Amino acid sequence: MIFTVVIPARYASQRLPGKPLREISGKAMILHVVDRARESGAEQVIVATDDDRIADVCRAYSADVALTRGDHVSGTDRICEVAVSRGLSDERIVVNVQGDEPLMPGALIRQVAELLHDHADAPMATLAEPINDLETFLDPNIVKVVCSEHGNALYFSRAPIPWDRDHQSDNLPAGYENSLRHLGIYGYRTAALKLLSATPVSPLEQTEHLEQLRALWAGIEIQVGIAREHAGPGVDTEDDLAAAEKLLGG
Repeated sequence: MIFTVVIPARYASQRLPGKPLREISGKAMILHVVDRARESGAEQVIVATDDDRIADVCRAYSADVALTRGDHVSGTDRICEVAVSRGLSDERIVVNVQGDEPLMPGALIRQVAELLHDHADAPMATLAEPINDLETFLDPNIVKVVCSEHGNALYFSRAPIPWDRDHQSDNLPAGYENSLRHLGIYGYRTAALKLLSATPVSPLEQTEHLEQLRALWAGIEIQVGIAREHAGPGVDTEDDLAAAEKLLGG
């Protein structure tokens, strides 16, 4: 199985300025993400950025860098530019690993690629994991997903879904054990990536602020797999950075 990992990375971040270059255990966060991607067995690992500072750090680490336009509104658009500029075939499997995921296991990156490889008709794939506590289920910062019996995503939401109408106490559900937390990692065939990038923002995407809803709105199926191992947290805040430092042995 041959696949490419593209890591979109922007320097700007409202909550954590210069996030990709913030150090964890003495190494820039983006380089930890490169390590995780290399551990997946990908044929190519490409950092996609519009910032020379990020590019310089990655090149010094012998990472492949694609300098992209600065006007992209999403990581998907940035990845699509890379896929087109590198001449990737329409059937090529491309995995999007965010530049703030230094704790995303290489095994899960590979699992997303395998989902597309094993489901020849699937244009996109992603992962989810079971939710085991009510706090997570109710947290609007945690994205939930519901799927068909064949594993295709039906809907993503920040709301607690599915809502068990018949088992609730004080308006809180008791039967949340079958709910799934979506992990923000995606695999695309290049053709689907081009289609998604060319599709206008959908009303659902605007409402939920979830880009993957654009794919469902456009009729692009997303195959969902259950993660084989736990994915560590992403990094959005100083507290997240400290947690990552601890988990990576700093």
